[in-house]
Amino acid sequence: MSALRIPTGRLLVLAVFGWVVLTAMPSAGDEKPADSTGKTLLAEVDERVEKEAPDLEKLYKQLHTNPELSLQEVRTAARMADELTKLGFEVTTKFGATGVVGVLKNGKGPTVLVRTDMDALPVTERTGLAYASKVRTRNKDGIEVGVMHACGHDMHMTCWVGTARTLVALKDRWKGTLVFIGQPAEEIGTGARLMLEAGLYKKFPKPDYCIALHCDAQREHGTVGFTEGLAMANVDSVDITVKGKGGHGATPHLTVDPIVLAARIVIDLQTLVSRETSPLDPAVVTVGSIHGGTKHNIIPDEVKLQLTVRSTKDKVRKNLLAGIKRIAEGCAKTAGAPEPTVKVDESEFTPALYNDPALTKKTVALFKEILGADRVKERPTIMGGEDFSRYGRAGVPVFLFWLGTIDPQRVADAAKDGGKPLPSMHSDQYYPVPAPVVRTGVRTMSMAVLNLLGK
Repeated sequence: MSALRIPTGRLLVLAVFGWVVLTAMPSAGDEKPADSTGKTLLAEVDERVEKEAPDLEKLYKQLHTNPELSLQEVRTAARMADELTKLGFEVTTKFGATGVVGVLKNGKGPTVLVRTDMDALPVTERTGLAYASKVRTRNKDGIEVGVMHACGHDMHMTCWVGTARTLVALKDRWKGTLVFIGQPAEEIGTGARLMLEAGLYKKFPKPDYCIALHCDAQREHGTVGFTEGLAMANVDSVDITVKGKGGHGATPHLTVDPIVLAARIVIDLQTLVSRETSPLDPAVVTVGSIHGGTKHNIIPDEVKLQLTVRSTKDKVRKNLLAGIKRIAEGCAKTAGAPEPTVKVDESEFTPALYNDPALTKKTVALFKEILGADRVKERPTIMGGEDFSRYGRAGVPVFLFWLGTIDPQRVADAAKDGGKPLPSMHSDQYYPVPAPVVRTGVRTMSMAVLNLLGK
């Protein structure tokens, strides 16, 4: 007897007159109706992806080679606007600084916002790629820096363009409104706020859903990761200026040494997490920068500290920020030093990202059908930040998923005892494998949108 082959999907067991009959239930992907030629929606998407893939890979390499820093994304934004204009979107540029908004209406139906971020990082690339960035520019402080897409925003933009092309080509298969936004300044936690404050939800159709993807530096290509509910943390940037009384290094008793005081503050800040926050509440207080003094034998007048503060609850955030100020001022008072200045940069605050459970479940179920359940993995909440979270603060369901980008053999080798660790996001050696990552990104994002807009 030959083997019985069942089409993809779940099995339904029916008892008919004592016989057990197996029949295939349609999967989420199979449930999409076929067109006049008999093609399923997934087959049509895959056909479009394959057609666009060579040009999209070329686009990716161009974007990677020519990165721009936050709020300097002039050429990048122009390219994104041009892509949408050619597809028939109504495009607005220079929105929220250098942002781009494209609207495409296709009958009555839901409105879906798809976001890409556009900015790169002040990192000098050391990947050795033929298309590596050699760009150098000046940051907002006038300091010359290298520039690199070390967080994958070049891949985000490429998948965004590919998704727009796919959806426009399949306009007869969906109804509703697309709002495609190219957001600036994600890396400094500012871009989403600028676009919303400029009236994103008032001047353009307010979305029923918002979707985005993000590269994953630890996950193999062809896979995606997701987190339902709390996905990423609150992020705050805090600047402390520790003040003292300068003088000669040979006569410290005639000074108030701000370097010693700064060191004491750095140590005491750690008790905010270890002794003032519940062990069940994630929290991070990291001093990422400390600068003071000019010469070996000179005690300076001040030292500057830069902190990143992470939390997952608003109450914990409030207590951490208040505690930082209290500790800095208390240490200074004990040392007989002038009161320090403690500034929380509200412009760079990024609220915690909360993936809407219903939207997450709906989209993840689809991903499992089109990729296979073994290639769609849940990941824990991380203490990184993403200002995509702001789009959900007005009651709009949002979902951000993680796109695997690494060669599977590299991932396997890194997992072995003594294996070479994979570079993290923001590393000068991080890079995705373009061709397969583009295909998976466009495929999953296109299907996610169609799952919300499909007829």
